[in-house]
Amino acid sequence: MNDILGSAQHRATWPGTTVGPAETSRRPAGLAALRSLIATWRERIRLRRKLAEMAKANPYLIDDIGLTKRQVEAEIAKPFWQD
Repeated sequence: MNDILGSAQHRATWPGTTVGPAETSRRPAGLAALRSLIATWRERIRLRRKLAEMAKANPYLIDDIGLTKRQVEAEIAKPFWQD
């Protein structure tokens, strides 16, 4: 997709921005960090769904993993972006 406002020409006119090697060297690290963050969020979603399934289907297993029902409910209720 063509992002006109995000083009190098427009970023160069914004105060405090640079265009050149410094900008391109920061981009991969930012992208890697974003991918890592999204992977973490997906893992939390998966974990909380599995925990909810376990609590519903086999509630006795919750005791086996060392959690209380309240702890499980609190974990399931958290949004994916919270640790």
